[in-house]
Amino acid sequence: MPVWVDLGAAWLRIGLFGFGGGPSVIPLIRHECVDRYGWMSDAELLDALAFGNALPGPIAVKLAAHVGMQAGGWLGCVVALAALNLPSIAMMLGLAALYARYRDAPSVAGAMAGVRPAVVGLLAYTAWSLAPDGVRNVPAGVIALAAFVALVLKVHPAVVIAGAMGIGMFFLR
Repeated sequence: MPVWVDLGAAWLRIGLFGFGGGPSVIPLIRHECVDRYGWMSDAELLDALAFGNALPGPIAVKLAAHVGMQAGGWLGCVVALAALNLPSIAMMLGLAALYARYRDAPSVAGAMAGVRPAVVGLLAYTAWSLAPDGVRNVPAGVIALAAFVALVLKVHPAVVIAGAMGIGMFFLR
């Protein structure tokens, strides 16, 4: 089967089931790109996350472009991006209309209250599962801890990313 078909199927699943977007979709991306298709290793995914977070825009879109390009060239990139985004666009249009009408219904409010902590759990799992490849030594652990503290202190994430990149360029060659 051509790689573009697999890219389309994988990123369509990610687009359909990546509720919450942002970092909460990373476990789905990891499952499809590392575990299922083997387009990259955990370390390569972590590298893609690192440089993707240094760029503006949603991480899932940047990862779709990166993985699509790596696995299938320009056509793979276009297929992955389209497969990721088309379900979201269609669902958002439909759900926005429904949510505007029924947002005060107890079942809708309950569903949203239930999914919020699940997203936190997904983020915690993602950090836990990527930690062995991302924090391989004491200096990396210090950077991770400093980044966490900086974010708790409300330092802008772009400053944290730029600072970590600078430290890495000069001290972690």
